[in-house]
Amino acid sequence: MKILVTGAVGQIGSELTLELRKRYGANNVIATMHRTPPSDELKESGPIEKVDVSDKEAVRKIIKKHKIDTIYHLVGILSAVGEQKPDLAWHVNMTGLKNVLDLAVEYKIKKVFWPSSIAAFGPTTPRVKTPQRTVLEPTTMYGVTKVAGELLCQYYFEKYGLDVRSLRYPGIISWKTAPGGGTTDYAVAIFYEAIEKKNYEFFVSKNTILPMMYMDDAVKATCDLMAAPAKNISVRTSYNLTALSFSAEEIAKEVQKHIPELKVSYKPDFRQKIADSWPQSIDDSQARKDWGWKHEFTLAKMTKDMLDNLKAECNKF
Repeated sequence: MKILVTGAVGQIGSELTLELRKRYGANNVIATMHRTPPSDELKESGPIEKVDVSDKEAVRKIIKKHKIDTIYHLVGILSAVGEQKPDLAWHVNMTGLKNVLDLAVEYKIKKVFWPSSIAAFGPTTPRVKTPQRTVLEPTTMYGVTKVAGELLCQYYFEKYGLDVRSLRYPGIISWKTAPGGGTTDYAVAIFYEAIEKKNYEFFVSKNTILPMMYMDDAVKATCDLMAAPAKNISVRTSYNLTALSFSAEEIAKEVQKHIPELKVSYKPDFRQKIADSWPQSIDDSQARKDWGWKHEFTLAKMTKDMLDNLKAECNKF
C-alpha cells in the first residue's frame, strides 16, 4: 500500500499521518504540505512533499512518483476563515477535491478518503439527533463546499466506481495542534488558555451546544472506515459521526475541576451565528451499524488527557 496524505500538517492530518505510518510503514505514507511547515515529529517520521492541491499536474507528479494507490485528501479552508475569504475557500476546497477525484479515476486509486463536516448542515436541519439523511442547507461557504463535496464524491462512486469514503466530523479537540480557524476552536483554545493564563473568553455564549470529538477517536474512526469492507459501506456522501455534545459552560466547568482558578467569560462574535446554524447532537447509528464505529473518550476522560499532555509539553520548555 502506498498512501498519499494531502493537508498532512493540518489538525487532523498531522496526527492521522503518524498513525498511518505506524500501521503501514513510514515510507509507505507520503505526507504533503503547502505553506505551513511540518512539525519536527512529522518531518522526521517519513517522506514529505510540497504541493498545491489546486495544481492538478503537481499532484499528478506525486502520484506517479510514489506509485500511490490510496489517498487521504484532507486539505481544506475551515469555517471561520472561509467566511472571511469565501473565494479562497471555494477554490481550495472544491478545485483540490475535484483534482484528486479525477486523478484517482485516471490512476485507478483503490480508495479515497475525504472529510466532510457538521458544517454541511444548516439552520433548517433538525438540531437534535440530526439524522443521517436530512436537509443540507448550510449558511457558510465552508458548509457549501462540504455539501458540494459530498455530492461530488457520491457522483464519482456511482459514475466511475471510485471507492470514496467520508465522515462528517464534529468539532475535533486535540492537544498537538493549536486552533486553526474553525468555529469549534473554543473547545481547544480553553485548554491552552487555562494553563497559560488561567483566563479564557469564549467567542460563543455559555449555552452553545455543539457535537465534539477527541482527536484519538477521530483518527480511529477514519482508520476504521477505510479498513471496512466495501460491501459494508452504505453511505457514499458522508457518514454522520459523533462522540460528545456539551455546552461551552459545561467544558469550562470540567476544566475548572482541574484548574479551579480558571476565570471564564463569554463574548459572542460572528462565529456565534455559525454555531447556531449547526446541530447540537448527531445520530451516527448508521456508522455504528455499518462498520462498528464506537467512541472511547467521555468529556471527563478527554479533559484530563488534554490537560495532562499540554502540561507535559509546557514543562519541556
